[in-house]
Amino acid sequence: MKPAYVWDVTQTSGSEIPERPMPRLLEGEAPAGLWAGLAAQVATEGFELQDAVDATSIWGANGVTIYDTKVVAVRADMDDAARVKTLAHELGHVRMHDPAEAVTHHRGIREVEAESVAMMIGAAHGMDTSDYTIPYVATWAQSVADKEPVDVVRETGERVRRVALEILDKLPDAGIGDGYPPGLDRTGPDAERETSRARTVELGTATPVRTTATVDVSVPAL
Repeated sequence: MKPAYVWDVTQTSGSEIPERPMPRLLEGEAPAGLWAGLAAQVATEGFELQDAVDATSIWGANGVTIYDTKVVAVRADMDDAARVKTLAHELGHVRMHDPAEAVTHHRGIREVEAESVAMMIGAAHGMDTSDYTIPYVATWAQSVADKEPVDVVRETGERVRRVALEILDKLPDAGIGDGYPPGLDRTGPDAERETSRARTVELGTATPVRTTATVDVSVPAL
Protein backbone atom coordinates (compact mmCIF):
# COMPACT_ATOMS: atom_id res chain seq x y z
CA MET A 1 0.00 0.00 0.00
CA LYS A 2 1.19 3.51 -0.77
CA PRO A 3 0.85 6.22 1.85
CA ALA A 4 -1.58 9.01 0.99
CA TYR A 5 -1.22 12.55 2.26
CA VAL A 6 -4.25 14.62 3.14
CA TRP A 7 -4.81 18.10 4.52
CA ASP A 8 -6.73 18.67 7.73
CA VAL A 9 -9.57 21.14 7.22
CA THR A 10 -7.82 23.58 9.59
CA GLN A 11 -4.93 23.76 7.13
CA THR A 12 -7.11 24.85 4.23
CA SER A 13 -8.57 28.20 3.24
CA GLY A 14 -11.47 29.40 1.18
CA SER A 15 -15.24 29.50 1.47
CA GLU A 16 -16.94 27.22 3.93
CA ILE A 17 -18.13 23.93 2.49
CA PRO A 18 -21.93 24.24 2.29
CA GLU A 19 -23.87 21.84 4.45
CA ARG A 20 -26.56 19.70 2.94
CA PRO A 21 -29.96 21.24 3.77
CA MET A 22 -32.02 19.23 6.22
CA PRO A 23 -35.81 18.98 6.36
CA ARG A 24 -37.29 21.39 8.89
CA LEU A 25 -40.56 20.58 10.60
CA LEU A 26 -43.38 22.91 9.65
CA GLU A 27 -44.63 25.24 12.36
CA GLY A 28 -47.93 26.86 13.11
CA GLU A 29 -51.54 26.17 12.26
CA ALA A 30 -52.88 23.84 9.60
CA PRO A 31 -55.63 24.81 7.14
CA ALA A 32 -59.04 24.42 8.76
CA GLY A 33 -60.67 21.08 8.05
CA LEU A 34 -57.73 19.59 6.18
CA TRP A 35 -56.79 17.09 8.92
CA ALA A 36 -60.38 15.83 9.15
CA GLY A 37 -60.66 15.46 5.38
CA LEU A 38 -57.42 13.49 5.09
CA ALA A 39 -58.26 11.39 8.15
CA ALA A 40 -61.59 10.44 6.59
CA GLN A 41 -59.79 9.16 3.49
CA VAL A 42 -57.37 7.13 5.61
CA ALA A 43 -60.38 5.51 7.27
CA THR A 44 -62.04 4.87 3.91
CA GLU A 45 -58.93 2.97 2.85
CA GLY A 46 -59.42 0.68 5.87
CA PHE A 47 -56.60 2.08 8.02
CA GLU A 48 -56.85 3.11 11.66
CA LEU A 49 -55.35 6.52 12.37
CA GLN A 50 -53.45 6.76 15.65
CA ASP A 51 -51.51 9.42 17.53
CA ALA A 52 -47.92 8.54 18.39
CA VAL A 53 -46.62 10.10 21.59
CA ASP A 54 -43.36 11.14 19.95
CA ALA A 55 -40.82 10.05 17.35
CA THR A 56 -39.24 7.42 19.57
CA SER A 57 -42.51 5.51 19.70
CA ILE A 58 -42.51 5.12 15.89
CA TRP A 59 -38.87 4.31 15.17
CA GLY A 60 -37.74 7.95 15.05
CA ALA A 61 -40.24 8.90 12.35
CA ASN A 62 -42.76 11.70 12.10
CA GLY A 63 -45.35 9.28 10.80
CA VAL A 64 -45.63 5.64 9.77
CA THR A 65 -47.85 3.47 7.63
CA ILE A 66 -48.01 -0.17 8.63
CA TYR A 67 -49.75 -2.24 6.00
CA ASP A 68 -50.14 -5.61 7.68
CA THR A 69 -51.97 -4.16 10.70
CA LYS A 70 -53.63 -1.36 8.69
CA VAL A 71 -52.37 1.44 10.94
CA VAL A 72 -51.28 4.99 10.18
CA ALA A 73 -49.63 6.80 13.09
CA VAL A 74 -48.60 10.47 13.27
CA ARG A 75 -46.56 12.16 15.99
CA ALA A 76 -48.72 14.10 18.42
CA ASP A 77 -45.87 16.35 19.60
CA MET A 78 -45.61 18.43 16.39
CA ASP A 79 -47.37 21.64 15.36
CA ASP A 80 -50.61 21.19 13.46
CA ALA A 81 -49.00 22.18 10.14
CA ALA A 82 -46.38 19.44 10.48
CA ARG A 83 -49.00 16.90 11.53
CA VAL A 84 -51.31 17.55 8.62
CA LYS A 85 -48.42 17.50 6.12
CA THR A 86 -47.26 14.20 7.59
CA LEU A 87 -50.77 12.78 7.39
CA ALA A 88 -50.92 13.75 3.70
CA HIS A 89 -47.57 12.01 3.19
CA GLU A 90 -48.82 8.84 4.87
CA LEU A 91 -52.06 8.90 2.88
CA GLY A 92 -49.85 9.04 -0.22
CA HIS A 93 -48.17 5.84 0.96
CA VAL A 94 -51.54 4.22 1.67
CA ARG A 95 -52.79 5.02 -1.81
CA MET A 96 -49.61 4.19 -3.74
CA HIS A 97 -47.38 1.70 -1.95
CA ASP A 98 -49.28 -1.28 -0.62
CA PRO A 99 -46.73 -4.15 -0.80
CA ALA A 100 -49.52 -6.42 -2.07
CA GLU A 101 -49.43 -4.52 -5.36
CA ALA A 102 -47.68 -6.20 -8.28
CA VAL A 103 -45.22 -3.31 -8.75
CA THR A 104 -42.55 -2.87 -6.09
CA HIS A 105 -40.81 0.51 -5.98
CA HIS A 106 -37.42 1.48 -4.63
CA ARG A 107 -37.71 3.03 -1.15
CA GLY A 108 -36.33 6.31 -2.47
CA ILE A 109 -39.01 6.45 -5.17
CA ARG A 110 -41.75 5.71 -2.63
CA GLU A 111 -40.58 8.55 -0.38
CA VAL A 112 -40.32 10.99 -3.29
CA GLU A 113 -43.85 10.10 -4.37
CA ALA A 114 -45.45 10.34 -0.92
CA GLU A 115 -43.79 13.64 -0.05
CA SER A 116 -44.60 15.10 -3.47
CA VAL A 117 -48.26 14.22 -2.92
CA ALA A 118 -48.10 15.97 0.47
CA MET A 119 -46.56 19.05 -1.13
CA MET A 120 -49.35 19.28 -3.71
CA ILE A 121 -52.08 18.87 -1.13
CA GLY A 122 -50.50 21.49 1.09
CA ALA A 123 -49.99 23.91 -1.80
CA ALA A 124 -53.62 23.61 -2.87
CA HIS A 125 -54.61 24.75 0.63
CA GLY A 126 -52.12 27.58 0.96
CA MET A 127 -49.47 25.65 2.90
CA ASP A 128 -45.83 26.10 1.96
CA THR A 129 -44.12 22.79 2.78
CA SER A 130 -40.87 23.53 0.95
CA ASP A 131 -38.70 23.80 4.09
CA TYR A 132 -39.37 20.14 4.71
CA THR A 133 -40.28 18.79 1.28
CA ILE A 134 -37.42 20.15 -0.83
CA PRO A 135 -34.50 18.67 1.15
CA TYR A 136 -36.52 15.52 1.87
CA VAL A 137 -37.31 14.81 -1.77
CA ALA A 138 -33.82 15.74 -2.90
CA THR A 139 -32.14 13.30 -0.52
CA TRP A 140 -34.42 10.39 -1.34
CA ALA A 141 -34.16 11.07 -5.07
CA GLN A 142 -30.38 10.84 -4.75
CA SER A 143 -30.68 7.45 -3.09
CA VAL A 144 -32.05 5.79 -6.23
CA ALA A 145 -29.15 3.99 -7.91
CA ASP A 146 -28.37 4.60 -11.58
CA LYS A 147 -30.75 7.56 -11.84
CA GLU A 148 -30.23 11.29 -11.65
CA PRO A 149 -32.38 12.91 -8.93
CA VAL A 150 -34.12 15.16 -11.45
CA ASP A 151 -35.07 12.09 -13.49
CA VAL A 152 -36.55 10.40 -10.42
CA VAL A 153 -38.75 13.44 -9.80
CA ARG A 154 -39.78 13.67 -13.46
CA GLU A 155 -40.57 9.98 -13.74
CA THR A 156 -42.76 10.00 -10.65
CA GLY A 157 -44.56 13.20 -11.64
CA GLU A 158 -47.55 11.79 -13.47
CA ARG A 159 -48.28 9.16 -10.84
CA VAL A 160 -47.98 11.78 -8.08
CA ARG A 161 -50.24 14.18 -9.96
CA ARG A 162 -52.94 11.58 -10.49
CA VAL A 163 -53.02 10.43 -6.86
CA ALA A 164 -52.88 13.97 -5.46
CA LEU A 165 -55.80 14.98 -7.67
CA GLU A 166 -57.81 12.01 -6.50
CA ILE A 167 -57.18 12.93 -2.86
CA LEU A 168 -57.93 16.62 -3.44
CA ASP A 169 -61.16 15.85 -5.28
CA LYS A 170 -62.45 13.95 -2.23
CA LEU A 171 -61.68 16.70 0.27
CA PRO A 172 -64.77 18.68 1.31
CA ASP A 173 -62.91 21.99 1.07
CA ALA A 174 -61.87 23.12 -2.39
CA GLY A 175 -58.80 24.85 -0.99
CA ILE A 176 -57.81 28.47 -1.46
CA GLY A 177 -58.55 30.68 -4.45
CA ASP A 178 -59.13 28.62 -7.55
CA GLY A 179 -57.39 25.64 -5.93
CA TYR A 180 -54.29 25.73 -8.11
CA PRO A 181 -50.95 25.71 -6.30
CA PRO A 182 -47.97 27.55 -7.80
CA GLY A 183 -46.30 25.70 -10.67
CA LEU A 184 -49.40 23.65 -11.44
CA ASP A 185 -49.67 22.16 -14.91
CA ARG A 186 -53.03 20.79 -15.98
CA THR A 187 -51.65 19.04 -19.02
CA GLY A 188 -50.99 15.33 -18.97
CA PRO A 189 -52.39 11.95 -20.01
CA ASP A 190 -55.33 12.24 -17.63
CA ALA A 191 -56.14 15.87 -18.27
CA GLU A 192 -59.60 15.11 -19.66
CA ARG A 193 -60.77 13.79 -16.26
CA GLU A 194 -59.32 16.70 -14.33
CA THR A 195 -61.55 19.48 -15.62
CA SER A 196 -62.71 20.43 -12.14
CA ARG A 197 -59.50 20.42 -10.08
CA ALA A 198 -56.25 19.64 -11.86
CA ARG A 199 -53.06 20.26 -9.94
CA THR A 200 -49.42 19.49 -10.77
CA VAL A 201 -46.33 20.57 -8.87
CA GLU A 202 -42.84 20.88 -10.28
CA LEU A 203 -40.46 19.98 -7.49
CA GLY A 204 -36.98 20.91 -8.81
CA THR A 205 -34.05 18.89 -7.74
CA ALA A 206 -34.24 19.54 -4.09
CA THR A 207 -33.97 16.68 -1.32
CA PRO A 208 -34.23 14.23 2.64
CA VAL A 209 -32.05 12.46 4.98
CA ARG A 210 -34.62 11.82 7.60
CA THR A 211 -38.13 10.74 6.70
CA THR A 212 -41.67 11.51 7.73
CA ALA A 213 -41.50 7.91 6.99
CA THR A 214 -43.44 4.95 6.09
CA VAL A 215 -42.96 1.57 7.55
CA ASP A 216 -43.35 -1.02 4.85
CA VAL A 217 -45.08 -3.92 6.57
CA SER A 218 -42.79 -4.12 9.60
CA VAL A 219 -39.61 -2.37 8.52
CA PRO A 220 -38.94 0.80 10.53
CA ALA A 221 -38.37 4.06 8.71
CA LEU A 222 -36.41 7.07 9.85
